[in-house]
Amino acid sequence: MSIISTIEQLEALYGLPGETSLVKELDHVIPEYAAFIEASPFVALATSGPEGLDCSPRGDLAGFVRLQDAKTLLMPDRRGNNRADSLKNIIRDPRVGLLFLVPGSGTTLRVNGRAHITTDPTLCASFTVDGKPARSVTVIDVEAVYFQCARAIVRSELWNPARHVDPKSLPTPGRILEITSRKTIDGEAYDKEWPERAKKSMW
Repeated sequence: MSIISTIEQLEALYGLPGETSLVKELDHVIPEYAAFIEASPFVALATSGPEGLDCSPRGDLAGFVRLQDAKTLLMPDRRGNNRADSLKNIIRDPRVGLLFLVPGSGTTLRVNGRAHITTDPTLCASFTVDGKPARSVTVIDVEAVYFQCARAIVRSELWNPARHVDPKSLPTPGRILEITSRKTIDGEAYDKEWPERAKKSMW
């Protein structure tokens, strides 16, 4: 196995980045980048903490990540499983990375910065959906923002309905829980109850 262990070796293999891959990176959000944030209903949030790395999905109505100004993003946190891995990481290491996806678009948007968490009542209330305010809001100070070209989305055919996987072909969450809990959790009951439980706790 040939292991690349230096930047020089890596650059010898891949070469140097072209002008377009460098000039697109800014330290603030321009209107053209704001358009992707406002259209996105889904973002992957990457964080780092003492226990290691975490990459967590965040989804809501399109535009749920709010642009406060060109250097600041606001992201509401909703009900979940209460592991709060990302939030715990942010408290101890504020560095974050975000990857915004827009259904139907091959272009994605990347944002790097530093974050903190607030429970300001007025701010949380401003993100109310279905009568429920955000549990907290993650405030992201933008340090770098740039678009990612469409190659990964095109190669994966992510938005091609013909490539969509039938969920029935995959193990259900209940089945996984039954296995990982050594059958202390009834997987069939979990799957049966989940839709109604999710409906009551979506926001």
